[in-house]
Amino acid sequence: MSVQKSENHFDHLPIQEFARLSSAATEISSVALGGRVLSVSDDFFAEAYHLLLVEPAPSLKGQYGPKGALFSGWESRRHNPLYDWCIIQLGIPGFILGFDIDTSHFSGNEAPESSVQALFSTDSEEPGPDDERWTELLPKVNLGPSSRHLFTIPQTDRAYSHVKLNMYPDGGIARFRVYGLVSPILPSFRETFDLASVYSGGRTVIVSDQHFGIGSNLVLPGRGKDMRDGWETRRSRTPGHKDWAVIKLGAPGLLESVEIDTAHFMGNFPESVEVHATNAPTDIPDVLEEAWTLILPRTKLGPHRRHQFPVEISEGAIYTHVRVTIHPDGGIKRVRVFGKRATANEGEITSTDAPTTTTATTTVDTPLTKPLVNGTYPEKPILRTGKTIPALLLTPEAFSSYGNVVQAYTPDSAPLGTKVTGENQGSATKFHALAPITSCYPADLGAKSALSVYRAKPIDANLGEMFDVKLLERHPCTNQAFFALGAGTGVSEYALEKQGRAYLVIVALNGEDDRPDLSTLRAFIASVSQGVVYGTGIWHHPLICLETSIDFACVETQVGGHSLDCEIVELEPAYTRVEIPKF
Repeated sequence: MSVQKSENHFDHLPIQEFARLSSAATEISSVALGGRVLSVSDDFFAEAYHLLLVEPAPSLKGQYGPKGALFSGWESRRHNPLYDWCIIQLGIPGFILGFDIDTSHFSGNEAPESSVQALFSTDSEEPGPDDERWTELLPKVNLGPSSRHLFTIPQTDRAYSHVKLNMYPDGGIARFRVYGLVSPILPSFRETFDLASVYSGGRTVIVSDQHFGIGSNLVLPGRGKDMRDGWETRRSRTPGHKDWAVIKLGAPGLLESVEIDTAHFMGNFPESVEVHATNAPTDIPDVLEEAWTLILPRTKLGPHRRHQFPVEISEGAIYTHVRVTIHPDGGIKRVRVFGKRATANEGEITSTDAPTTTTATTTVDTPLTKPLVNGTYPEKPILRTGKTIPALLLTPEAFSSYGNVVQAYTPDSAPLGTKVTGENQGSATKFHALAPITSCYPADLGAKSALSVYRAKPIDANLGEMFDVKLLERHPCTNQAFFALGAGTGVSEYALEKQGRAYLVIVALNGEDDRPDLSTLRAFIASVSQGVVYGTGIWHHPLICLETSIDFACVETQVGGHSLDCEIVELEPAYTRVEIPKF
């Protein structure tokens, strides 16, 4: 076997300095990113796939199987005359910075020594143990029983896609983690994508606290499987406390919206969140507080759901970092920051660039944000006229300023304060009083509440296109509720095959001139399992179906033909547009 020897030196870090590794880089070998074991010389006693598991290795002391004592890790037979090896495909190619070789619970049967090699390959054929492209990154190092061994190396000058973990001569290793900087493949400058995603090169560089779940989980793909793969802080009883995480974006960008996902956090989600952004040349922004721009004011969160919010930035403003602040503490599963890359002359980062990094302590004791003044929330940013706004997921928290969302939940994910009971001899769950029915018509008009049905036709715009907002209406004396009944074709087999999936909701608050305040204009995508209740006097667009016609049941109070029933205003042509997402 021909192995290219590197001149890299390495440092053996004490476990107390793990933050130097974890905050400076991404665990690019993680199964959460698609890392997997391709081949192994021998795993007779314990299968090698355990090496990449997210959770720490548990003790299985006293448990035995047909081959002997059980271990969560990789363990080979005894008496190998040379060495054992395991080839791993990284979840995403990256510039490697270090390794965590963990022998937890292996004592007397641990691997005495280990080394690491790497290569880059785009071939469909898996590399073998004798591939001439293997380059040694970590020379043979001593390991000890039942302990973690952290090694850092100078950042490699090229990205690698595969690593080969060697142990001499045989034995057991519980976990193996490879840390590096992601080599991203970025989309065109016109395409909106998640700038914070680990696949885009985003990473969490510093957090205030990560007692239960680490900050680097925030930029992972998917929604995870439980609370272990999110970011969760310890409880605080200090008035005005807040926790925060700073994320370096994969490329400088023009931001459009953020998503805060509280999946699996149902009794411990944060009360509220706010987001700031800045432009800084270093991994960890060394800037004054005034250099941080508020892009999402403090906004309430709910349990176990995706919250999507538009952000407001100055024309052409480019940001490299976002700071997510939670009040007062709690857990978040994922943070998404959607936007477009800056143009080439505004600081382009390409996939061929080798990123640079600095190391830092993961947690700090002093807050990065100033406390609220007199307990009040910051002012909302003003939405520019003529702006294209995204249509985001409808949640009760995001819609709370405009009305109510009516839908079923899991009992643990209902909005805070919702009464949930079992009904109908245990065959149903009732979510009580999700929205009131209100009316303030003058008594002499004889207004009446009733149920009506609207059959709404789909708009001409397709998914992924733009919708021009040309008018808004409001009902100054009553709220108005809409609930999807199904495809608007009547009862037939065709109707069942062509069920509508979603509709578009556009709303705005009333302004000082008693007309829509277009700085508060928002758009939401509602599924047909959700009903919306427009608050009294809330400006909204008439029903907007996507893909197919939909029948809606409407609950409203009205007089019939009276000027107080409905007011309509027309907007300037192309004043504002809604971007309809693909789903």
